[in-house]
Amino acid sequence: MAELVIRDADVVDGSGAPSYRADVVVDEGRIVEIVQEASGRQRPVTRRELDAEGLTLSPGFIDMHAHSDLALLRDPDHRAKVAQGITLEVLGQDGLSYAPVDDRTLAEVRSTITGWNGYGDDIDFDWRSVGEYLDRLDRGIAVNAAYLVPQGTVRMLAVGWEDREATPQELDRMRELVAEGLEQGAVGMSSGLTYTPGMYAQDAELSELCRVVASYGGYYCPHHRSYGAGALAAYEEMIALTRAAGCALHLAHATMNFGVNEGRAPDLLRLLDAALADGADITLDSYPYTPGSTTLVAMLPSWANEGGPEATLTRLADDGTAARIRHDLEVVGADGCHGVPIAWDTIEISGVTDEALTPYVGRTLQESADQRGEPPWTTARRLLLADRLGPTILQHVGHEENVRTIMRHRVHTGGSDGILQGTKPHPRAYGTFPQYLGRYVRELGVLTLEECVAHLTSRPAARLRLPDRGLVREGYRADLVLFDPRTVSPGSTFAHPRALPTGIPHVLVNGRLVIEDGRRTDAVPGHSIRRGTGEGRPPKRTPPG
Repeated sequence: MAELVIRDADVVDGSGAPSYRADVVVDEGRIVEIVQEASGRQRPVTRRELDAEGLTLSPGFIDMHAHSDLALLRDPDHRAKVAQGITLEVLGQDGLSYAPVDDRTLAEVRSTITGWNGYGDDIDFDWRSVGEYLDRLDRGIAVNAAYLVPQGTVRMLAVGWEDREATPQELDRMRELVAEGLEQGAVGMSSGLTYTPGMYAQDAELSELCRVVASYGGYYCPHHRSYGAGALAAYEEMIALTRAAGCALHLAHATMNFGVNEGRAPDLLRLLDAALADGADITLDSYPYTPGSTTLVAMLPSWANEGGPEATLTRLADDGTAARIRHDLEVVGADGCHGVPIAWDTIEISGVTDEALTPYVGRTLQESADQRGEPPWTTARRLLLADRLGPTILQHVGHEENVRTIMRHRVHTGGSDGILQGTKPHPRAYGTFPQYLGRYVRELGVLTLEECVAHLTSRPAARLRLPDRGLVREGYRADLVLFDPRTVSPGSTFAHPRALPTGIPHVLVNGRLVIEDGRRTDAVPGHSIRRGTGEGRPPKRTPPG
């Protein structure tokens, strides 16, 4: 007798096809039988029933852009993601993560992205390679996780923090590191081309690394060189680079931001459509909000970050150098701020690592500066020095019509880009997927329910080349979510960003209930999803929650 039947569900299977009513049987982590109401077949009997009357059953949602690299290890509960119906996250984003590393680069990357993931004092960093990190995940995590080799971290290892071309020997070393990561299970490679040191790589270097990625059947996921001034040129650059390398391309948090790009999403889509029509392999992800989120130090010009975090702090402490940084930010338009002169009233502090600095959180730098009677740069500089580059920010520079236009595209997928650190993080970390279903499907009708579910499930599964996830099909892995399409909504707001969603009562990961009747169970059935095999080492089973 099978373990579980989900009874009387309205199945939206992820293909984009119309829904149908069915009983869905789960056993040993897979969907073993689907009995449609109209089939006339005998209704299945199992050890347990889950009543799905009035609920939609869909494949679990795949977060194509996640920053849970340490959160999955420190927080077995991981409610921020599982409560949204997320059953798989793609880590190693924006060219900066924690493998492959050595002792030097591990310390550097921990300091560089402490605003994304915390410094990790509560983590035993008992890995150095990509494979060892994936093995660590396989000890048992809340959801499944895939990993991208981070090109910026690779450059730290092979070249360091210098703004220069790699030598032939250094390029060979980077090729080796990318190949090793892919052999050990990474699904592709990411870049953060407005973050140091990854941004110091020229196109020829990136193209060589993409050739390695292509040879393993992986994909390249760049945070490209600009989402502001020159955004279209930056998209064109990534398309040309990957096509020359024969590599699949997935555009991270694809959007058109800042005043210079208002209403220009159709220009981006025309560019994509032309490349797709010519045979390019391109997908993209986006989050359904207008503000962005990153670290405050990322706004600085790249020359100010050359040499690593300690060198950046030294420059900020020097009055003359700090004045140069300010000029680049406010007058020239720093490359870290996408070539657009910074508008301090759009930069809201969302988190700090030093609790003494909490009064800055939830205010723009302009507001804090006005309160102190000082220029905003003075406030920003003080924060960066006092918090040792730790502050995270919300950047209010997006456009709603651009967001809606891009999410309609046929190669679009969903990604939260969720930063879980900070007192007041972006609500997308807790609300992206119910925001799609509630606001953009039910309230605004931008997408139909069937279309939206396909965007969040089968499309990303196809990009990840997963043969048995992303659809409700017999034989597929039982990563499933049950939600009420009449009530599903994000609880998180900009005022209360950690509130949990409503209308998602049940979530299964590998056939185990991680959310049951709206409550988190104690199950941690997730594991790494590795290139080629699609599966990590199965975690030890835990008692039913």
